[in-house]
Amino acid sequence: MRLKQVEYDRLRDAEDRMWWFAAVHANLLVLYRRLARAGRLLDAGCGTGGLLARLAREIPDATAIGLDANQTACRWASEKSARPVCAGSVDAMPFGDAAFAAIVSVDVLCHRGVDETRALLEFRRCLAAGGILILNLPAYRWLMSRHDAAVYNARRYTRGEVVRLLRAAGFRPIFASYWNMILFPMMVVTRKLLPSGAGSDVRPQPAIVEAVCRAATTVERGLMRARIRLPFGGSVLAIAAKPETAPEADNV
Repeated sequence: MRLKQVEYDRLRDAEDRMWWFAAVHANLLVLYRRLARAGRLLDAGCGTGGLLARLAREIPDATAIGLDANQTACRWASEKSARPVCAGSVDAMPFGDAAFAAIVSVDVLCHRGVDETRALLEFRRCLAAGGILILNLPAYRWLMSRHDAAVYNARRYTRGEVVRLLRAAGFRPIFASYWNMILFPMMVVTRKLLPSGAGSDVRPQPAIVEAVCRAATTVERGLMRARIRLPFGGSVLAIAAKPETAPEADNV
């Protein structure tokens, strides 16, 4: 199911400036550089192209392409990234078997209208032997809020649930951790205790808020580089391999 156009508009406006997108994109790049090989790289559910543009810019030896269900988002993503973008569903991806060396996907399996099991099997089908899958997903179903409703999230996950889903789909989990731990209390207060507003939290923040949030997530990224798992947080980040030539299990 596609997001409302207003949420794509917000995403296009905020993703190059807002701390959360800067943090999740940087986190994905840390894991990608650790294990992925050169080759074709898919951003599955690329939205309006912020991550795809960063992948194209910072991973020049990878041939990055995008996939999204919304035609307008596909056009915006292609313009922003100067990379090819296909319209389609992660439940039935329009690519051949073993087409990619790596797939990244940010907060897509959680959407209503996405079958998480089918999507994971599609990711596995489209990965080459030893290929890498990197996922980011929202954490804790008790944290469901008006933000999730606005961005069509039907599910939130624990770290253990993400690992079990990956194994059930035939992947070999390598590393999985929560992140956004330092700011988590503020997230709980904002989402669960303060009066609800309309729409999602996807919007530019005041400069002081941006600075604090970027500093907090930079500290956490340093821990991630040291392969330290965080015990809680607002999101779950996981990397797994298609098992034929998978790397050794690492800190799961």
